[in-house]
Amino acid sequence: MDATALFKFSSGLYVVSARAGEDVGACVINTGLQLTAEPLQVEVVVNKQNYTEGVIERAGHFALVPITQEADMPYIGRFGFRTSANFDKFGGIETRETILGDPYTPACAACVVACEVVQTLDVGTHMIFVGEVKDAEVLSDAEPLTYAYYHSTLKGKTPPKASSYVAV
Repeated sequence: MDATALFKFSSGLYVVSARAGEDVGACVINTGLQLTAEPLQVEVVVNKQNYTEGVIERAGHFALVPITQEADMPYIGRFGFRTSANFDKFGGIETRETILGDPYTPACAACVVACEVVQTLDVGTHMIFVGEVKDAEVLSDAEPLTYAYYHSTLKGKTPPKASSYVAV
């Protein structure tokens, strides 16, 4: 089997974040998707080894931000290659909060969607969170950052915790 065939799937890159009390988590994911229109629901898929996964579970809500092509590798590195367990991903940058209290940065953000978790599904290495959209706001007209653009133009790598990771 050639698992690299799955590299042909199209997806975007997103920052998912949550706050549970004083505990904050944020990470880059490539699996954010609108599920239904009525009620308006989205899903995110987060590796259970990511600190952010536990914060989302405890919080019961999350913010989802599609990253724009304005993002550079230091931005991706801040949210995607460091852990919220010992690094303040929102430190020193403009940060806002959703109506549910989850932090996000408007920098390199196409929009922000505030979601209340209504269902979870354990799929082994990852947890799927289904969120009912409680608020949404367009933040930029810049093009969303696709995984294809991330690989071809930014020359980014897929980390082992990503849902799309395939050892080659």
